[in-house]
Amino acid sequence: MDLFAFPPLAALLDAAYGALAGLSTLLDPLAGASAAALAVVLVTLLVRSLLIPVGFSTAKAEQTRTRLAPKLRELQRRHKKNPERLQKEMLALYRDEKTSPFAGMLPVLAQAPVVGILYTLFIRPEIAGHPNDLLTHDLFGAPLGTSLVSAVFGGTATPATFLVFGALLLVIVATAEVTRRVFRPAPVDDDSSMGAAMNSPAMQRVFGSLHYLTAVFAVFVPLAAALYLTVTVVWTLVQRMLLRRRYPLATTGAAGAAGSTAPVSRAAVSAR
Repeated sequence: MDLFAFPPLAALLDAAYGALAGLSTLLDPLAGASAAALAVVLVTLLVRSLLIPVGFSTAKAEQTRTRLAPKLRELQRRHKKNPERLQKEMLALYRDEKTSPFAGMLPVLAQAPVVGILYTLFIRPEIAGHPNDLLTHDLFGAPLGTSLVSAVFGGTATPATFLVFGALLLVIVATAEVTRRVFRPAPVDDDSSMGAAMNSPAMQRVFGSLHYLTAVFAVFVPLAAALYLTVTVVWTLVQRMLLRRRYPLATTGAAGAAGSTAPVSRAAVSAR
């Protein structure tokens, strides 16, 4: 079933195509065959700029979750035999603090439609019944509508394909490594078996590996979408480092158990 055969979605996709194609035309004197790639970069920067207020909300939510962690652990200890009561108490705590356990997820949810539309624009040979001219564009010789996996297994990979994707993947992996080091999760202050498991080296390696999922995803999507992901992860890292200085996390351990909100944390120190 083709979702974009549904008239409202077809109209949305056609509008997105027209906007991106029009921007590419404006950039053509500057970027030539890579005009569509530059247009994707500008669209990414625009989307991230519009989400700056959401970034502030996310940083504040992360700070609040850290501050509430000792209280949540106390509730879990007190009501561990009564899950229904535990859920009510946790919801009441979040309500009193004017936050939510799902606070901070909006940036991901807000970008999902953009990534979906961008992905669709560069895999369809036709848009609303007319040829998709975006597929004629490339980035330094690598077609924007081809993924690394499809190029390799389809036998169409060229040196330019490997060079461009290699550069993007290098940036994504380097950004993931910096993110892993700077924003290393604080140890769970819990003496239970669950706390010990969360603090185990194996679990820490699992958490660390999650930062590299974007690189894995990037090899399966068209180059245009991989370019969007690259710009996004770099923007996210820089934004998080700046906002961590503004909204430092509470200390862990004894001070955290006492509800301290001292503006010192391992991640914040690393960010300096």
